[in-house]
Amino acid sequence: MRDSYHNFTVSPVIAPVVVSDNTAQVGTVINRAGYRSLTYVIATGTLADADATFTALLEESDSSGSGFTAVADADLVGTEAAVSFTYADDGVTRKLGYVGNKQYTKLTITPANNSGSAPIAAVAILGRPTSAPAA
Repeated sequence: MRDSYHNFTVSPVIAPVVVSDNTAQVGTVINRAGYRSLTYVIATGTLADADATFTALLEESDSSGSGFTAVADADLVGTEAAVSFTYADDGVTRKLGYVGNKQYTKLTITPANNSGSAPIAAVAILGRPTSAPAA
């Protein structure tokens, strides 16, 4: 199929949320079964705290419930540092690709020094389905 609509699926990872403290935002576990590519997209709104930072961590596992470990840099397209953001990154989007061989992944965004309003959201784009069209 020549259109992109039938060649990927978007799954929610972190539903739009306003974070007002330093609670880690742990995304839903993404199952890559049936897809050969995975990209995470993070979006921010207006970040109110003048010294807050937000650190991204991508983890992988062979099981959906346990055994998650940090993804090796060689299995990332882009870097976790590049998708992390600060109070100065109002209204931005970031993307992080995964090329590892584990079936399950999980994205966590951890704020630090945040006491203001920080709207964030994240989705996973599962592409190159083994059977098209994608669901």
